[in-house]
Amino acid sequence: MALALLAVVTGCSRADSGSDSSSAATGTGTPATEVRLAYFPNVTHASALIGLDKGYFTQELGSGTKLTPTKFNAGPDEVSALLGGSVDIGFIGSGPAINAFSKSDGETVRLISGATSGGAQLVVKPEINTPQDLQGKTIADPQAGNTQDVSLKKWISDQKLTGVNVQNEDNSVTLDQFKKGAIAGAWLPEPWSSRLVSEAGAKVLVDEKSLWPNGQFPTTVIVVRKQFLDEHPQTVQAVLKAVLDSNNLAASDPAEAKAAVNRQLKSLTGSALSQPVLDSSFKNIELTTDPIASTFPQLAQDQVTAGIVKTAPKVNGFFDLTSLNAVLTQAGKPTVSAAGLDKK
Repeated sequence: MALALLAVVTGCSRADSGSDSSSAATGTGTPATEVRLAYFPNVTHASALIGLDKGYFTQELGSGTKLTPTKFNAGPDEVSALLGGSVDIGFIGSGPAINAFSKSDGETVRLISGATSGGAQLVVKPEINTPQDLQGKTIADPQAGNTQDVSLKKWISDQKLTGVNVQNEDNSVTLDQFKKGAIAGAWLPEPWSSRLVSEAGAKVLVDEKSLWPNGQFPTTVIVVRKQFLDEHPQTVQAVLKAVLDSNNLAASDPAEAKAAVNRQLKSLTGSALSQPVLDSSFKNIELTTDPIASTFPQLAQDQVTAGIVKTAPKVNGFFDLTSLNAVLTQAGKPTVSAAGLDKK
């Protein structure tokens, strides 16, 4: 997918004041005139796709706030947009989210919600039956430093494999490369892992759920520029209400939620998913606003094991779940924990 960054819009909600004050807890601040929302055309970003298709974001934001959605293919590009000030709120993988916090010395972004747990797998050629069968083979993932890249490289290290070539490429290219026999497998988010299985004859060697306690890990989370959160807590809450609306639809009417996702994917990519791929993708994910904060110290350490960084990024102070928990309380739902990571 081509990276589509929007020009920085001037105004108080776009300035880079570096303010340390937070308005989320007090409810002060003003609604933003515009919110620039980043997301991927992946099933792991289903709550964003549902919200866009059903108009939930527009409804919750109201007529006074313009919604400007921007699609990305992988997290590192979105991080650049967030840190550059051309995106306000973003659905993003846990790895790049951590990197955004680390790169800005903990000043620019805050994690405000979960979005999706699960939905990432290592799929391989049928003849590959063990990790050792991948010795000397090429495995693809979406982009260097993205969530699946970290997971793959960490897994390779844990398996003590040598000579495995990791190739970073667009997911659609990976599908073509696998069909041609140019790669032995790929570590991918949904729907791409299911597409390789359904359309190219791959099989699942590792479901990432099997590597985490209770099969839960944050594939997609939601982050915001701290300044935007400080100045426009009402707008942030409106976006999170729309996410909750999306999740409620997925729970009450999964068929319509799947259809909404498929309509958005067709609009964004030019083609819809087959029903088997769509069903498989949804079976492998859980839409949840819980960011599963307790996993983040391990996720940060995994970047070291994967050889992405030399020192584990600090994640203390990364979380601000004030807006989310206000929305959950208002909806009569249980609040979620920051596992102490809301404090530096």
